[in-house]
Amino acid sequence: MGSMEKNTAVRDPLVDRQVAIYISKGVCGTPFSVLGVHPDGEGVVVRAFVPGAEAVDLVDAETDSAVTPLEPVGVDGVFAARLKAHPGPYTLRARRGEDIWTFMDPYAFAPVMGPQDEYYLSEGTHRRLWDVLGAHPMTHEGVEGVHFAVWAPNALRVSLVGDFNDWDGRRYVMRSRGASGIWEIFIPGLEAGVRYKYEIRSAGGVLQPLKADPVGFGSEHPPENASIVRDLRGREWSDDDWMLRRGDVHKVDKPISIYEVHLGSWRRRPKEGNRALSYHELADELIPYAVDLGFTHLELMPISEYPFDGSWGYQPVGLFAPTIRHGTPDEFRDFVQACHKAGLGVILDWVPGHFPTDPHGLGKFDGQALYEHVDPREGFHQDWNTLIFNYGRTEVANYLIANALYWVKEHHVDALRVDAVASMLYRDYSRKAGEWVPNIHGGRENLEAISFLKRMNEVVYGEDNSIMTIAEESTAWPGVTRPTDSEGLGFGFKWNMGWMNDTLEYMKEDPINRRYHHAKMTFALDYAFSENFILPLSHDEVVHGKGSILGRMPGDRWQKFANLRAYYGFMWGHPGKKLMFMGSEFGQATEWNHDATPDWDALEDGAHQGVRSLIRDLNALYRETPALYRRDHRADGFQWMNGAGDAESVISWVRYGEDGDKPVLAVFNFTPVVRENWRVGVPAPGHWVERLNTDASVYGGSGVGNLGGIDSTAEGCDGQSQSLSLTLPPLSAMFFELA
Repeated sequence: MGSMEKNTAVRDPLVDRQVAIYISKGVCGTPFSVLGVHPDGEGVVVRAFVPGAEAVDLVDAETDSAVTPLEPVGVDGVFAARLKAHPGPYTLRARRGEDIWTFMDPYAFAPVMGPQDEYYLSEGTHRRLWDVLGAHPMTHEGVEGVHFAVWAPNALRVSLVGDFNDWDGRRYVMRSRGASGIWEIFIPGLEAGVRYKYEIRSAGGVLQPLKADPVGFGSEHPPENASIVRDLRGREWSDDDWMLRRGDVHKVDKPISIYEVHLGSWRRRPKEGNRALSYHELADELIPYAVDLGFTHLELMPISEYPFDGSWGYQPVGLFAPTIRHGTPDEFRDFVQACHKAGLGVILDWVPGHFPTDPHGLGKFDGQALYEHVDPREGFHQDWNTLIFNYGRTEVANYLIANALYWVKEHHVDALRVDAVASMLYRDYSRKAGEWVPNIHGGRENLEAISFLKRMNEVVYGEDNSIMTIAEESTAWPGVTRPTDSEGLGFGFKWNMGWMNDTLEYMKEDPINRRYHHAKMTFALDYAFSENFILPLSHDEVVHGKGSILGRMPGDRWQKFANLRAYYGFMWGHPGKKLMFMGSEFGQATEWNHDATPDWDALEDGAHQGVRSLIRDLNALYRETPALYRRDHRADGFQWMNGAGDAESVISWVRYGEDGDKPVLAVFNFTPVVRENWRVGVPAPGHWVERLNTDASVYGGSGVGNLGGIDSTAEGCDGQSQSLSLTLPPLSAMFFELA
């Protein structure tokens, strides 16, 4: 410990009065150049800012003794003293009346960040940005505390505020890291669990609304919105078996069947205030449910922290914070690990396209447009009243790419489904003439967003090629799942929105009129192998007045369920991976409501039970039958038998696996008429086993079928030398496999 004896040889002022006033008023942007310990002649000067204190003493941190008083300098809260030598580790003991409190001075600590971090952050190539920015419990210079760092390049000053300093923005003004735009501070004695925000004074001197941490790992429960310090260190994962085989699970030639879930409404506890389930409760209930039905993946609607329940998570504020609605980050990790132990992959809906205008969020973060564009023609979504990320700014693109990596690295998420890609790709998305800014070539393509998406896929797959990225892209943008070095966007899969729209439109038609809309069921096969497709029946199809999937089906009650079963059979027989939103697996009758749960009581009804049993069996058939998935992405895995049966609304095709895999014939009858002796060509002679019939009585159907299978005959049909003479049940899908 250095000497605390005062140095009386130097008689200059302990602190410049004007600087002391700036500190006291909270307008000094460089407090580290004043507060703490600084050389002064032959000794040092120690300065501290303790608002409200009447007296402050310097205390030996090791012995809690050798008290040296700091003198008030005539400006409220500012105290100072000269010493002959550096005091070494010290604490401050403050008094006000009878109140005494002791603390370590944040301004006594050296920076945590190094120049290499600054360089990578400025360059926009810091892949582990979350290791540097945000709030991190750590040991610094032998002292336990929390390091905070935030990017605010246009700020005059940035202060850390929270319960620990009475939300007083004058007290913990952060250290500027110069041209990088980063501000940082280490607060000794803080621990995980404390609330905090950033108080920012803009370049014009205007105080901004208190801001949540853009890289915060936790948040208060909405509507409260302070960030919460969370400790991500020390997680011991036990999902090695899954992680080692994940890459194989995600190949295009493997079965992928996805159950999409809104965690807040999958199930609730009505007797406990209708609360949502916790991550641990979801692990206990949701995971075995999905496994029982044979799904391979869970897709979670966004869980990045969001302020408004009605946005369903698609307007996030805390991109690095799993929503506290269901628990802490560690509890979310427990959920992911439980999924992996059960053999389920976890897909996270990821929203890099836009963010809300809530004052505590990213909008005008440091007083100027920072994460968003300045021009609302580029930076404001008219449909959603949200702000658009400025993908052309290197730090913003890096922020988003690092966020994608964060979920993969820190939470073992298996896939990212990128929301609203079409809105990112086009500058004129949902805009009229004159409401958008052309690109540098005068076109409508958003070149910066395209570059960002390519780079994101290159980086994420480059870091871990066992994961998946999935694009929700609703246009015919070419090469969404083509590699970036082949002029593609580099996604692993793409939602086939065209298939979904066309087939649902067809199914809404009365069967008597379906002959006039036959192409809606067959058109998707014209482009089915141009991308790696997922067939989505997502939450978007059961909201905003669309009703439920069951509700779209025509006819009386029996026909509605028969139509639904036939449609699901068509989906599982069609090339492309499968996705189904919760409730649809048992024929939910009403539109989804995020404040309620699916109508689980409906399962007391045999018709709904039958639909769920069908989904279980379709998933089993899919997983067990290579012909239904091995060549999903290849035209040589598909062969029409008859796609032109528009007059009778009958469709048939054959699916092929690799050499040695048995072919599968799929036949669909979309009329309520039983068709006897319906001849269908087959590519090989032999006995064709009826593997699944959606009209089976076990599913609630009429029980019409082919007695478990049928032998082919040498009667030419559909361009084949062999054929089957089938009985087609009403409103049905059937699958036959060569024995």
